Amino acid sequence: MTRNMGRLDRGARLVAAVVLAWLAFALPVLAAGALHWLVLVVAAVLALTALLGNCPLYSVAGLRTCRDC
Repeated sequence: MTRNMGRLDRGARLVAAVVLAWLAFALPVLAAGALHWLVLVVAAVLALTALLGNCPLYSVAGLRTCRDC
């Protein structure tokens, strides 16, 4: 897997993942049910793509946000 995400993109995704995970547990409306799990899955996908530096959707679309890749 080659990198296709820049630092800013990766950082924004990681921050969004942390915020979504926190919201999934902090908000009573999200504390149970399918919406809770959906938010956690989205947070996990964002965190995973940020840590790996590769977004499968960017690969399909031919996009890159990094300068050196």
